Amino acid sequence: MSPPRRWTIGIGVVMAVLFGTALVVKIRPEIDLIGAGSAAPAFRAKDLATGREVTLADYRGKVVLLNLWATWCEPCRVEMPSMQRLYRRLGGPDFRVVAVSIDEEGDSVVTAFARELGLTFDILHDQTAAIKRVYQATGVPESWVISRDGVIIKKVIGASEWDGPVNETLIRRLIDDRAQ
Repeated sequence: MSPPRRWTIGIGVVMAVLFGTALVVKIRPEIDLIGAGSAAPAFRAKDLATGREVTLADYRGKVVLLNLWATWCEPCRVEMPSMQRLYRRLGGPDFRVVAVSIDEEGDSVVTAFARELGLTFDILHDQTAAIKRVYQATGVPESWVISRDGVIIKKVIGASEWDGPVNETLIRRLIDDRAQ
C-alpha cells in the first residue's frame, strides 16, 4: 500500500472517530430520556415570593408537582386554577406545587399573572429556560409528579385537570407513603 493511500485511510479513520464521538455527545440527551422512573434532574430558578434562588434540593422529602409554564401560554392559564384547587386541598409540609415560568420577560410579568389568577403555590422564574432543556420539555405546559425521594412518578405533556380524581388520588397516595 502506498504512503498517500495509508494517509488517506488514516485520516478517514480519525474523521470517523471524531464524527462518531460528536454524534454520541449530540444525541446522548435524547437517548437518556427523562420520564417516569427517572431521578428528577436538579434545577435552579428564582422564587418570586422571596427573591432567592431555589433548587430542587429545597423540596427534598416532599411530594412535588413541578409545572413548566409561561404567561403567554393559554393552556397554562386554563390548567392553573386546578393546580390552585389541588394545592388548597393538599398543600402543606408534605406536598408542594412548584410552577416554574420560562418567560423571557422580567419577574413583574410573571408576578402579575400569578396575582391575577390568585395563585398561592410556589411561583418560580427561570428566565433562561434552562429547566426546559434539563427536563427535556417539548413545550408548555408540561408537568412532573416527583416523589419524596426525587423520582419522577408521572409526566404530563399539555394541560391537565390536577384536582381531578386520578391525579388527586396519586398525589394523596404519595403523600401518605412516608419515606422509608
